[in-house]
Amino acid sequence: MANVSSVLQSKPKSESIGTGLDEAARAKIAASLQSILGSTYRLLVKTQIHHWNVVGPLFHPIHLLTEQHYEDLFAAVDTIAERIRALGHPTEAPQIGTEKTKVAEMSAHELLADLVADHEALCREMREVAAAAEEVDDIVTNDMLVARLTFHEKAIWMLRAMLAN
Repeated sequence: MANVSSVLQSKPKSESIGTGLDEAARAKIAASLQSILGSTYRLLVKTQIHHWNVVGPLFHPIHLLTEQHYEDLFAAVDTIAERIRALGHPTEAPQIGTEKTKVAEMSAHELLADLVADHEALCREMREVAAAAEEVDDIVTNDMLVARLTFHEKAIWMLRAMLAN
């Protein structure tokens, strides 16, 4: 039986997998998903911070909506990371950015508009990767991203509805 010290030396690594996707395609899609993972983490953190800081007459509905969004985003990062692993690649610590927004100085309108912009950017990124996944016959990644796009487009609609005059 291996001793505990040697067992704890195991590390994730890229793996050769025979699921019908060639190694180059898996590597390319995994790298693209790593970028989406970082973007999703950024949006998760920003949504939660905006959730904490929103004020005004629409505090309660915005507070509840942003809570629903960050809970969904939290589950999504796990799904995306697990897809990267299923493609045979380790996940990296996502870059979540270093920009420091003065949230305390933002109105509820500015907070919502900020979230809309991030959801839209993530949609554009996901569409590109979904198309690339479809090109290499990675229907699982494509399907996952289509489901994520459904969430983000609905979030955009709801956030924009709150911004309407």
